[in-house]
Amino acid sequence: MSVAIAVRVQGLWKRFGPQVAVAGIDLALPAGRFIGLVGPNGAGKTTTLSMVTGLLRPDHGVVEVVGHDVWRDPVEVKARIGVLPEGLRLFERLTGRELLSYTGRLRGLPGAEVDRRAAQLLDVLDLAGAQHKLVVDYSTGMRKKIGLAAALLHNPEVLFLDEPFEGVDPVSAQTIRGVLERYTASGATVVFSSHVMELVESLCDWVAVMVAGSIRAHGPLADVRGDAPSLQKAFLELVGANGQDTASDLDWLGGGAAR
Repeated sequence: MSVAIAVRVQGLWKRFGPQVAVAGIDLALPAGRFIGLVGPNGAGKTTTLSMVTGLLRPDHGVVEVVGHDVWRDPVEVKARIGVLPEGLRLFERLTGRELLSYTGRLRGLPGAEVDRRAAQLLDVLDLAGAQHKLVVDYSTGMRKKIGLAAALLHNPEVLFLDEPFEGVDPVSAQTIRGVLERYTASGATVVFSSHVMELVESLCDWVAVMVAGSIRAHGPLADVRGDAPSLQKAFLELVGANGQDTASDLDWLGGGAAR
């Protein structure tokens, strides 16, 4: 039985001057799954997601999302995806409700439908009480939630999230998690990047491990974890960091006395 592919990446490269950020990766991400793109800081996760979503042009390679080429058919692709990038920039002088109204109408949705969906999202994401507050006054968690609401408003087939839980309090994180689990249960696809292995292990059923611009392992979570007791342990083995004790070099650290 063939598996539907939500995102296909072939020979993807990106350099910034002499530095290779993404080194010719190939990936086929299955549809209807909760997919984690994991790796240490600087692995190339954000660069990869930026190219996959059409925010950054690759040097070489092809990216297809639900069968459409990201760079040859950008309108079709962007109609089918939602994106919550890292360092999200929002229209801060709008209220949360105004931001969703603007986003929905920009997407071409009828006004009444935008209002209905916006009200539901604000309620589910616990933002109804702050819907008339300017986004500039939102906390980090609230900004992540209103950004997620804007990304979900048009009911995309694939949702891309770059570090969606970074800087988010536990209550907001649990709310976001519940919405995403409900979204994937409907058959949609979530692709999110993170370097927090415990979070990925608890959320994802398919994982790609990225190190130094290359994919070291990919597939169902159980396959990538293998015989390791946890994804964290498997990840450390994949990146060659298992058992290292670099802190032993800091023989001067501790004791509390300056010397």
